[in-house]
Amino acid sequence: MKKIVLTGGGTAGHVYPALALCDKLKDYEIHYIGSSGMEKDILKKFPNIFYHEIPAVKLERKLTLRNFLIPFKLLKSIRCSKKVLKEISPNIIFSKGGFVAVPVAISASKLKIPVISHESDLSFGLANKIILHYCSCMCTSFEKTSLGNKKCVYTGQPIREKIFNGNKNIIDFKNNKPYLLVLGGSLGAKFLNNLVFDNIENLTEIFNVIHICGKNNYQNIKHKNYICLPYAENIEDYYARCDLVLARAGSGVINELLILNKPMLLIPLSKKCSRGDQIENAKLFEELGYAKMLEEDNADYIKIKENLLNLLKNKEKIVKNMKKTAKNNANSIIFDLIKKFEIKNN
Repeated sequence: MKKIVLTGGGTAGHVYPALALCDKLKDYEIHYIGSSGMEKDILKKFPNIFYHEIPAVKLERKLTLRNFLIPFKLLKSIRCSKKVLKEISPNIIFSKGGFVAVPVAISASKLKIPVISHESDLSFGLANKIILHYCSCMCTSFEKTSLGNKKCVYTGQPIREKIFNGNKNIIDFKNNKPYLLVLGGSLGAKFLNNLVFDNIENLTEIFNVIHICGKNNYQNIKHKNYICLPYAENIEDYYARCDLVLARAGSGVINELLILNKPMLLIPLSKKCSRGDQIENAKLFEELGYAKMLEEDNADYIKIKENLLNLLKNKEKIVKNMKKTAKNNANSIIFDLIKKFEIKNN
């Protein structure tokens, strides 16, 4: 049987797009190379995927002595990755980026194993900037990202099939108010959470609120027309239920919402604690007419309410626009690339 290695980690946004391809990989023995972080916990639920842990090397976005140790830690990660890849002897590797994937891609290049990587954001993250030198092909979620580089192919974002099969009846507040889903990403978003916690009374006057706040931010709040959840394995059910979404602007989530035609108000992670990729994503989605955007420094309840009501008023127009432009065949395109670049092992 042919073998494929999936890799990438740090957040759920690096893991779930890779797992979205698994339905296409039924003729492959599937392995995953990751760290001891979130990806390891997620992969525990997939007994048909062989998990291999390597030491992770993450660049701190602040001046710290720990960054001076990165070259030494990276060499160790490369050695571990190379050892694992020799044991597996895969036909191909699919990388979703993130710091976990860098030593895997470098090791694969040394072993002449082809790598296909995927960049979710509008601009390349540091990991994929490095991986681009070692991969056979770089897939992109946005067409603009692929322009000007022969290695890049615009594929769209890999989407899990389960996302399309949500059961909206999992929650029903028994009223006619629209449903607002609040998402902060797999690790939660303190700023968004505090906005919601501080304005539950105001929000629930207008909306039924489903608030997924992250495990570290959970508060056991009981309130009419409001539910707080630490995490949602069955996110597809809440997607199906909601009319609007208030979220950060990680590419994985916003592309799922685009495919599902859910108008969104995006408050991207600020440049104070990111490279600004979410701001770029949110600006593009606003330009394309899929979303409204507020920068964190200018976001308060009054502006959030104003923008949510505007989305609600124009929902039909936004959904129509999304249906015309959403790309829904990324899984098939990427699978065809896997078949194209895989090597034949004895």
